[in-house]
Amino acid sequence: ALGTINSQSKEAQELKFQYKIISMGDMFSSGTLYMDYRALPDDYGLSQAYPNPFNPRTAVNYALPVEMHITLSVLDIQGRLITCLDRGYKPAGYYEAIWDGSNTVSGLYFIHMKVYDSGNTLQFNKIQKIMLIK
Repeated sequence: ALGTINSQSKEAQELKFQYKIISMGDMFSSGTLYMDYRALPDDYGLSQAYPNPFNPRTAVNYALPVEMHITLSVLDIQGRLITCLDRGYKPAGYYEAIWDGSNTVSGLYFIHMKVYDSGNTLQFNKIQKIMLIK
């Protein structure tokens, strides 16, 4: 075996291919190609923020199985927007967003993830509670 790929890893893995092209017994070309392999999720996902409760930073991991438009927001207890952690078209993959609540008061907040397809149809909608404790 020339190498192995961990298909369960969410981290990019570099692949190295060495090749030789032989034509009529003579070597025509040779070289090395490098590629990044990245596993793709099977479904949408919003993992529980960690740590939670937190002070002052927490990480939010999410997954997109296909390219989509995402809005990842932090809302207060009354549903008001505190900050937008991520927004825009994203390719399929695993992502992490960090919220730094240093300039925010202690309390209960919500992470709200909405995912839309190219026709602006909601495909995924999830909310989770987080607690900022100072």
